[in-house]
Amino acid sequence: MVRAGLTTERVVRAGAELADEAGFDQLTVSALARRFDVKVASLYSHVKSSQDLKTGIALLALEELADRGDAALAGRAGKDALAALGNVYRDYAREHPGRYAAAQLRLDPATAAASAGVRHARMTRAILRGYDLTEPDQTHAVRLLGSVFHGYVTLELGGGFDHSAPDTQETWTRVLDALDALLRNWPAT
Repeated sequence: MVRAGLTTERVVRAGAELADEAGFDQLTVSALARRFDVKVASLYSHVKSSQDLKTGIALLALEELADRGDAALAGRAGKDALAALGNVYRDYAREHPGRYAAAQLRLDPATAAASAGVRHARMTRAILRGYDLTEPDQTHAVRLLGSVFHGYVTLELGGGFDHSAPDTQETWTRVLDALDALLRNWPAT
């Protein structure tokens, strides 16, 4: 029998909260069952497996990030849009480190194609139209931005910049300035 009050959405959201608190790699169905004070089997009425739970959290995180990105990019172009999107990723990772890690989960092709990840690519390509990049350079630039944003956020969250000056916000601003300059002066092939 399904425990009253539990739904797939509630289980996934609680899993996302637990991932933010304990770390995405520490998330288990057993730990989530303890949070709800139910037996593990009760959760399997809502998620098929630990991997299913993690996929649900990844999809939630991608959706939340895309919604924030859409809102931040409205009416912006060029460097302003670039900084807005970078700040969305950085701020989200700081607020929701477990969900941010979940957003990096490798999804099967069908799930990925139906996810909000497609919106992320579309947002990044919209920013790049302001820099007048054509294919294949636009794809190279999408990969560059993703690598820089994710790399910086991962190092910052992991404490990689804790023991040196200048302040990480100053460095982040310079990184965005450098990306803007690179995109405006993209090297010819």
